[in-house]
Amino acid sequence: MSRESLGHFELLVLLALLRHGDEAYGVPIARAIEQSTGKRVILASVYNTLERLEQKGLVRSTMGEPTGERGGRAKRYFAITAGGLRQVRAAKKALTMLWRDIPVHGG
Repeated sequence: MSRESLGHFELLVLLALLRHGDEAYGVPIARAIEQSTGKRVILASVYNTLERLEQKGLVRSTMGEPTGERGGRAKRYFAITAGGLRQVRAAKKALTMLWRDIPVHGG
């Protein structure tokens, strides 16, 4: 297994990013994770993870235009790269194979 394998939160961020498509930013990514997990997500942890994923080449970012609603600041948009998509697909395959044939217990 590669030392560069995805962590749990990294995978959640990539999946939320895929759900929102290109040019997603931190707030909707955090909301998607909160909705899917039922747990509060700290926005700074989403941005830290996005930066780490960008350093790994799994996402790319671009700056949008400054907006009045943000006090003249621009949003930073993120999109998954081909390498990021490969990592997500590999994680799905591994999880699916591990879940296969696990007995389901009632209770």
